[in-house]
Amino acid sequence: MTQSSGLDLNLLVALEALLEEQSVGGAARRLHLSEPAMSRTLGRIRKALGDPVLVRAGRRMVPTPRALAVRAEVSAVVERARALFAPPADTDLRTVTRTFTVLCHDAVAAACGPDLFARAARDAPGIRLRFLAESHVDAPLLREGTADLEVGVIDTVAPEVHVEPLYEDRMMGAVRAGHPLLEGELTPERFARDADHLVVSRRGRLRGPVDEALAALGLTRRVVGSVGTFPASLFVIRSTDLAGLISHWSVPMARVLGLATFEVPLPLPPLPVGLAWHPRHDVDPAHAWLRDAVRESLARWSREG
Repeated sequence: MTQSSGLDLNLLVALEALLEEQSVGGAARRLHLSEPAMSRTLGRIRKALGDPVLVRAGRRMVPTPRALAVRAEVSAVVERARALFAPPADTDLRTVTRTFTVLCHDAVAAACGPDLFARAARDAPGIRLRFLAESHVDAPLLREGTADLEVGVIDTVAPEVHVEPLYEDRMMGAVRAGHPLLEGELTPERFARDADHLVVSRRGRLRGPVDEALAALGLTRRVVGSVGTFPASLFVIRSTDLAGLISHWSVPMARVLGLATFEVPLPLPPLPVGLAWHPRHDVDPAHAWLRDAVRESLARWSREG
């Protein structure tokens, strides 16, 4: 039971009913209580205020001067409390002014950014979107409030963070147009032997699932280096004979740069794509709009992929 300065705040609701009804029986019916229970509540109110509150005048009860003096204030406090605990009203997104930070790979921002900015301009012009690139250092950005939503392959282990799986993506190979790997049947042996490889890793790693899949076949590839983002890798691949891997997010960028994509001839693990957010945003209408917008954009990309 909530208390403030020794006063049960529920007594304010009873006091409001008593002052409006000016009757123990009427207040009891209004609050769905028995008359004895309301009489006991009136006794507690009298003790708390140090005032009789209601006194008998003939066959009815009338408020004391103290009760009349606090009546308006009691009604205002009760009304504010009701508003505080009432279900949130529908929010007009066009009146919302917010900045949301979305944590994601830069390829996701490049793929979904146009959709999201267009939807914000249409539905919620006061909302700004700030895309924050993934870091090589893992930090509780959702918990700390640095980011409002994470999009992509979610690897958080924070137990309170909500994770919503959406679909599975897969990696594809990318090379410059006319690359030797594009001629004839591409086997695991040719994939490993006929090109040097560039790795994308935000942590600077030079080995990944491709190397594990090749090792299971007794094969190795030559990795000459790594870059931190898919767009950077595309520009390197464009001007060299290196082979790289991209997700479906980067396919449009690869096409714009004139690169060729191909299926990797290896059983690579799928990439689970989803959303993650801190539960403090669960019932926030503006954040719900953001989640819906991202879901729709991701769904479109997954269908086209």
